[in-house]
Amino acid sequence: MAKADVEAIKKAKDGLDVWDDIFRYAKLGYDAIPPDDLQRFRWYGIYPQKPNVGHFMLRVKVPGGDLNVEQLRTIASITRDFARGFADITTRQNFQFHWLTIQDLPTVFERLHAVGLTTTGACGDITRNIAGCPVSGLDPQELYDTRPLIREVTNYFLGNKEFSDLPRKYKIVISGCSIHCAQPQINDVGLQAVRRFHRGKSEVGFHLYVGGGLSTQPHFAKKLDVFIKPEQVLEVCIAVTKIFRDDGYRQRRNHARLKFLVADWGPERFREELIKRLGWTPEPAVPVLEPIGPVQQDHLGVHRQKQADRYWVGTSVLTGRVTDAQLFAAADIAERYCEGNIRTTNQQNLLFPNIKFEDLNAAIQAIQEAGFLVEASEFHKGAVCCTGNEFCNLAITETKHRLREIISYLESRMVWDEPIRIHLNGCPNSCGQHHIGDIGLQGCLARLNDGTQVEAYDVCLGGRLGGDAKFVRPISRKVPADKVKYAIENLLVSFRCTRKEGESFGQWVDRHTNEELAEFLGLHLLAQDDPTWTPPPPRAHAPVEVE
Repeated sequence: MAKADVEAIKKAKDGLDVWDDIFRYAKLGYDAIPPDDLQRFRWYGIYPQKPNVGHFMLRVKVPGGDLNVEQLRTIASITRDFARGFADITTRQNFQFHWLTIQDLPTVFERLHAVGLTTTGACGDITRNIAGCPVSGLDPQELYDTRPLIREVTNYFLGNKEFSDLPRKYKIVISGCSIHCAQPQINDVGLQAVRRFHRGKSEVGFHLYVGGGLSTQPHFAKKLDVFIKPEQVLEVCIAVTKIFRDDGYRQRRNHARLKFLVADWGPERFREELIKRLGWTPEPAVPVLEPIGPVQQDHLGVHRQKQADRYWVGTSVLTGRVTDAQLFAAADIAERYCEGNIRTTNQQNLLFPNIKFEDLNAAIQAIQEAGFLVEASEFHKGAVCCTGNEFCNLAITETKHRLREIISYLESRMVWDEPIRIHLNGCPNSCGQHHIGDIGLQGCLARLNDGTQVEAYDVCLGGRLGGDAKFVRPISRKVPADKVKYAIENLLVSFRCTRKEGESFGQWVDRHTNEELAEFLGLHLLAQDDPTWTPPPPRAHAPVEVE
């Protein structure tokens, strides 16, 4: 839908004002829903599901990824009763259902609200789920337990009509994680804890990042020269949101994210406007180096907590898809071993916290019996993907089954003992975050020599966050989907054979030209085995975007 249309729809009726209509349409049926209200449904986490014949996707917000047993059992029951037995963990720590009907929604909402869960603001031009570190309050290395701050900011913006008509979607992360796992560099607003020594004592506050985002035009967030104290976080979030609401672009839908305003203004002007909105001047930022290395890892495996005699177990959930049986089992495990708590992550995984040492072996056994991997391969742990064309109206290619196929093949062919992130996306919009993968796969279509059109992927390399952040470089276009796994195998074998001592995958990619990397993919060899396909020429080398 064109941007001008969406703006007109919002002006005619606020997205939050569609709530009562949802219940009215539940009685009247799907055909009674006008297109404008279908658009407003997003403010309550509801999207029409492909092929748009009466089913919906519903997204449930999980602030900071922090859930209790009653909430997880409710999610499991909805998965079983209305979503055909499966749900997806998303890259914002939410749960997402498919196959719901308009008639299902009143009962689903009643169940969610009874346990303190909501879908309000899960989609739409509004503040989305506020994400954070999944081991907040547990990690001995964290600088600050941000769960109270996430709750405070979430409660302020939840259903707040002063901020329900933003130019586009709006994503906030608040984290005290030492490895920046919440990805402040690619969010509209990132509040990342830092430590300073001030007037003879240690003090923790936050650095403020603004204007990050991926989609078709990725931008790294800009760090403003401010030091924000914990008690100032909510006020700063309100001020930044007001800037976006009042000054953000609304003329073109694909140019309406905060990142475009920040890019045009620059960090200095944005800081000046922030100070005007606040009415006071924050103290300057402190010298802190961004972490370099595997900063996109997800706290997986078995780790000792800051609490005495307590451990968390992080499990790898390939593609984020879980069954109702797994969710019920996870709730039982959380109740028995985890003090009633469980965590979702922004890389589509699940963590079991607060396990006593004496229960650790029994808990791990139960976790594994439920189908969750505690000891997963590096390929498995670093895999992320979007919903794909199974349900998404924008996606060009299927994703969940394809990524499982790729990971299974690589696991069968190689022993890999260092982090490697494969991000697969069904279209250019980057819900699967292919722009920041070591290997980023962007869905497209390719035409074979006989004229047949098949699903394919653009292969992109070298993305990462942290102190040496870069977006991927597109290397080879339109590689048929069934050949991608072989191309990745060829690439990784070449990496092992040609890397310098201590060189990371990203550094290795930086050292080679696009033409050399395309050669490492071995597409010409794959084409020899398949005369129906001729690989396109490699992309010309282009400057790498660095932040």
